[in-house]
Formats: sequence, C-alpha cells, structure tokens
Amino acid sequence: MTPEFTFQLLATDGRARRGEISMPRGTVRTPAFMPVGTAGTVKAMYLSQVRELGSDIILGNVYHLMLRPGAERVARLGGLHDFARWPWPILTDSGGFQVMSLAGLRKLTEEGVTFRSHIDGSVHELTPERSIEIQGLLDSDIQMQLDECIRLPAPREEIERAMELSLRWAERSAVAFGNQPGKAMFGIVQGGDQPDLRIRSAERLTAMNLKGYAVGGLAVGEPQHVMLETLDGTLPSLPTHKPRYLMGVGTPDDILQSVARGIDMFDCVMPTRAGRHGLAFTRHGRVNLRNAVHAEDPAPLDATSDCPATRDYARAYLHHLVRSNEALGGMLLTWNNLAYYQSLMAGIRDAISQGRFATYAAEVSEGWARGEALRKAR
Repeated sequence: MTPEFTFQLLATDGRARRGEISMPRGTVRTPAFMPVGTAGTVKAMYLSQVRELGSDIILGNVYHLMLRPGAERVARLGGLHDFARWPWPILTDSGGFQVMSLAGLRKLTEEGVTFRSHIDGSVHELTPERSIEIQGLLDSDIQMQLDECIRLPAPREEIERAMELSLRWAERSAVAFGNQPGKAMFGIVQGGDQPDLRIRSAERLTAMNLKGYAVGGLAVGEPQHVMLETLDGTLPSLPTHKPRYLMGVGTPDDILQSVARGIDMFDCVMPTRAGRHGLAFTRHGRVNLRNAVHAEDPAPLDATSDCPATRDYARAYLHHLVRSNEALGGMLLTWNNLAYYQSLMAGIRDAISQGRFATYAAEVSEGWARGEALRKAR
C-alpha cells in the first residue's frame, strides 16, 4: 500500500500486461475483474466472500446510490467503505450510463442531464461537477468522469456530438476533482464504432494527463469483433504507463480477448446476474442449471474447484433450487461465477508473468469448447 495512487507494469507478454495499482486502501492486481456492487452490495454475496475469492476492488454506482440512500446520507454514515463494510478500494462510475438507460424523461444539455428517478419519479440533475461531488461524498478511490454513452449503431454525427460533449465534461470533471492525494479520476474514451473519433477522444484525454483511462461505449449491443477492432484502433493512442479500463465487459472470452489487446481492468454484472438466473460459468464453459438434463445429475459443477459452491453441491440440487426459485440457488451460482472469474484473472496474471499468455488463453478456450461438445452429446 502507498499514500499515493500509482500504477506499475510488472510484466508484458505481447500486448497483454500484468501490473499493480497501489493506493492507500490497498493494491489492485491487474488484469483485474471488479465485481459490481451497484447499490453498495454485490448481489447475493457477502462482501467478505467477495474478498476471499480474490477481489481487490469492487464497483459502486453514482446513479443508484444518489437516489437511494443518498450520497449525503452515506457520507454522514462514514462513507461507502464503512457503510458496506468493505475497507479496500472502490471504483465508482459516474452514473451517466444509468441515466441514459434507466431514467425517464431525461433532458440533456451542455450543463448536464436532468432526469426523473426510475424509483419514484422525482427530478434530479447530474452535471460533471455534481457527479464528482457525489463520488467524493461516497469517498471512492477511483472516480469516473461524467460522459454520454449512446447505443450502437448510431449515425456518425450523433456519435461525434456525444464524444465531443464527453470531452468537455471530462475537462470539467477534472477541475472538480482537483488534486486528491491517494485517489484518481479516470477519463472515458468515446467515439462509438468510428476509429478516427476514438483516436481523437483518446489523444485529447491523454493530453489532460489523467491518472487512468477507460474505454466506454462498448458492450452496448455491438458484435464482439466491433469491440475488439475498436480496442485495436484505440489503445495505441493511450499511454502505456497508466491503467486502461474497459467498462461493462464482459464474458470470459471478452476478457481474454481484451487482455490480449492491453486492457487492465474490467467490470460487468454478467457473473452475478447470470447466477441469479440459473447460469453457471465454469472451466468447462457455461452450464444452464434450468435444463432438465441436470435433474438427476449427482456431479458438482467442478469437483476440482476450491469454491465450495462449485465443488460441494450436486447439479441436481442446484437445478432443484433454481427451478424452485429458492434464493439459495442464486446465491450459490453467483458464488460459483465470481469464483470462476477471479480464478480466470489469477490464471491470466500468472500466464503473463510466465510469458505464456497466448498458450493459456488457447487452453482455456479449448476447455470451454470440450465442455460444450459434451453437453451437446448428452
């Protein structure tokens, strides 16, 4: 741990990078997957379990926390770390994506966005300055600029308008953030699926000399190859000595492919949301526990796993819990999924250090393919 926010590259293998982000509340080993704790909790998990699985950092969300219980209330109660009993690093996103996707009757201007809460219809305004203020009240360690994220496909002129607005908001966010020892504000590269706009966004954000950079506006409905081509075109324009965060991504394969291109940080609701809906991620690929084929299967998801949810419970029992809508089913499968994601990240980090990342990625993908072939054969 360090009193300052620092990023150190420890090893590279091709474009894949292993590193460490150090800050007062702890060290984040990269590549890192951040479980999503939207409203101050990782759904269906105790945060002590999340830590035991290997998570160095979790994510909180401005939009949800500002609406309930309110950032000022969280601050009065000691900040999000004390409130949630998570003393390690927290990244908060700006709330912009949720405003664009969840809120009703929103009005976007140069100043910010005015919207109605999806909870009670109350009217709120979110500006770059207010987003940073909320993140300060929550006392998060990594804070994100407010940006406008639009869904793809979209007309080029709309993508460019949103990208330019996001750049102006990045400048205002940086001024509002100021100099906070031990903390960081990240800028967000936008530009949709337009390579030249992505490069322009990345270069202008780099000129702001921020402590880290995110790639946003992906995993919003575009095919995987578009996401990967965007990373290929964008990452060379970002500094190599600062962390790179791909927002909202993704599947295990998305993570492998993005690490290969130089991404250091990920977050996604997929492992927790999938677990609550009966889908397990394993080294043998995805297993849908709703399927009747598991009704009398005494085998666990993976007898070699260190995770009790994966190793100690029969697929038949998990199938029963899921089909009966028992809360325990979602809890166990979420536990399994986060365990698998953190195991995958640990394997990635080790492989990069050993100079065998490409081999490791091929072995992991082969395991998924073998598992899928066996399931089809059944």
